[in-house]
Amino acid sequence: MALSSSHLLGLEGVPAADITTILNTAENIKTIFDRPIPKVPTLRGITVVNLFFEASTRTRISFELAEKRLSADTVNFSTSTSSVKKGETLKDTVRNIEAMKINMIVVRHSAAGVPYFLTQCTDANIINAGDGQHEHPTQALLDMMTLREKWGQLAGKKVAIIGDVMHSRVAGSNIRGLLTMGAEVMVCGPRTLIPPGMTEFGANVSYSVDEAMQWADALNVLRIQHERQEKGLFPSIREYHAEFGITRERVERAKKELIIMHPGPINRGVEMDSDVADSDASIILEQVTNGVAVRMAVLVLLSGMDTANE
Repeated sequence: MALSSSHLLGLEGVPAADITTILNTAENIKTIFDRPIPKVPTLRGITVVNLFFEASTRTRISFELAEKRLSADTVNFSTSTSSVKKGETLKDTVRNIEAMKINMIVVRHSAAGVPYFLTQCTDANIINAGDGQHEHPTQALLDMMTLREKWGQLAGKKVAIIGDVMHSRVAGSNIRGLLTMGAEVMVCGPRTLIPPGMTEFGANVSYSVDEAMQWADALNVLRIQHERQEKGLFPSIREYHAEFGITRERVERAKKELIIMHPGPINRGVEMDSDVADSDASIILEQVTNGVAVRMAVLVLLSGMDTANE
């Protein structure tokens, strides 16, 4: 199976058929994890460059592990030890890397639009690992995979995205992907952290976390992104937690089964309490496991290779 694009820049405009293909491929690939040696030769001879201009733990390790399990040659780019520190432009950095005969680039950058810009500079397949406040498509895909494993389907289900929606690229990709797959989406948080135009985008909006919990089948709880915020968007961390924190008391008061998700890293005691993050309702660690499978699927599908007989 092939995707309709040779890049994964975001989920905006990506058809449901492509998302379904990625999720189905990821489910098939996940069976590799149970083998004594969880590795296949699918991308042997393919070179992937991980071009991370922002700090990352889960996403970077997940991509590296995905590449190694597919037997790709992996090169990790570090901004702190690169010629970027000497003033080299992004375009020159990428063109010099391409001249070393690489095939795919996984990029994370603080500026929105960088993955698209790279498609204009190189013939390599580009995978967006997060660009500014724009999109983080593989995170949304792994979130959808994890929910689909729980429910069997996404159509007709209700997902509330709670927290710092304004500064979240995870929210942008999740809203686009979930709506494409027929789910309903609600965003919830302080008024200062909910961007305008959400209803036009197709999402419901609430400023009450208790209302969102009553409405939803699953909660995707976002981190407060202090590094991207202006000051004064809410009075204090204590007040934010009191108004929007997901606590055991709130979960019990909802009197319904709720799936609890978080893209990480969790600020425990801020957006979510530890006894919720570590509860049976939480599928946070399943999200992390599925992240490797989804990224393997994206790499395989964009490469045009096939794991069916491996």
